[in-house]
Amino acid sequence: MISKRNRLRNVALVAGAAALSVAATGCSGGGSSASSQTKDVTITVALFGAPPPQKSLDEFKKSTGITVKWSTIDWDSLQTKIAAASTSNTYFADATDVDWSRVGQEGKLGWFLPMEKYIDQKAYAADMPQLSSFTSNGHIVGVPFDASYLVTTVNKQMFAKAGITTMPKTIDEYTRDLQKVKASGVSPTPLNIPFNAAEGLSTYWYQTTQAFGGSILDEAGKPQFTSPDSPGYKAAQWMVDALKNGLVPAGNINVSDSQGQQTLMAKGVTASTFADYSGNVGSLYDVPASSSVTGKLQYIPTPGLSGTTANVSNPDGIGILKTAKYPEAAAKFIEWFTSAENQADFAGASGPDKVMPGYFLPSRLSGLTKLTSAKGLAGGQELTSMLKTSKPVFPAGAPVWYPQFSNAVYTNLHAAAAGSMSVDAAIKTIADTATKLAGQ
Repeated sequence: MISKRNRLRNVALVAGAAALSVAATGCSGGGSSASSQTKDVTITVALFGAPPPQKSLDEFKKSTGITVKWSTIDWDSLQTKIAAASTSNTYFADATDVDWSRVGQEGKLGWFLPMEKYIDQKAYAADMPQLSSFTSNGHIVGVPFDASYLVTTVNKQMFAKAGITTMPKTIDEYTRDLQKVKASGVSPTPLNIPFNAAEGLSTYWYQTTQAFGGSILDEAGKPQFTSPDSPGYKAAQWMVDALKNGLVPAGNINVSDSQGQQTLMAKGVTASTFADYSGNVGSLYDVPASSSVTGKLQYIPTPGLSGTTANVSNPDGIGILKTAKYPEAAAKFIEWFTSAENQADFAGASGPDKVMPGYFLPSRLSGLTKLTSAKGLAGGQELTSMLKTSKPVFPAGAPVWYPQFSNAVYTNLHAAAAGSMSVDAAIKTIADTATKLAGQ
């Protein structure tokens, strides 16, 4: 898929950061007068995508007595509105977006009600592998409503033309295979890495670091990538070297994640993306209107240091704002919205009448299984296996200062790729930023 979160977010992840930073004081007040009423009430749901079909919302109203007023707001503006409402203790919406990268901020500042009060935490965790990405300070800030994790995609036809019949299981094998594709002339630049200074570059590095066997930060926010022998350092060096050695198109220095997917992978210019988006094969690469390589791309288990590795998560969730007017009604909506049946239907399991535009993969394993069985989802079994073992970028939760950290990551990795600074200098600057932010 062309990730809705990244397409909207690339404007600037730091949008609204100033509002977030001042929220540490005076943010625990009552705001609007909350009611436990669930019958004959209207709740506002604010998300960045189009709503479910009106017929589905009407069925929800009929069964619960709850009317849903849906407000579509672009991702950056939505984060600013969440911050503004929470810091001023004013009503904005009952249920709204909880992005994985904002969980640390929103959890520490108490902007959302603890979801464990409203859901069966044990049951949800068993069916939603990415629920752990939404835990902060011992509380569940939100519930993942769609699955998003970084995967490796390969143009199997291009690999076969280069004489590669067995897919790589390690980074070394993967690199050698890319070099074979290049040397064979099948593609002079077989690897897609989005080096544009934007969030997509940060998340690509996170997945590559995971593949090299490491993590980005420890639980205290201390950088784990400063040593040249560390996985994060090696991952950055590998990415920059791939550009300098011609595995990556030179023009990728200014190519974003979605641009690379649409204009390079979908057009057969490159043969692989190491950190692609889950769902892209079925929703982009196999769609004739947007792709010239239909039926040629596949997911492979992401190559790691000594074998295949886990896929890092970057999902969106939905939670109940502390200033909600009807939190109990909002909880009923979230339970309905994230049910396995609805998730599968939103993604097309029961035909076009129940599709939610822009929705791709269920966050529930049971929903993904239903979708795979009903729709013949491209790579469904592989996607299900990857979802089961997906893991958060930050096991302890994204830090409160994540937007500033990510800005340092993509700004400096871009500079290293452009040749205006060394990888060593880029890593040092990123690490210094993390150390400084963690000490605040």
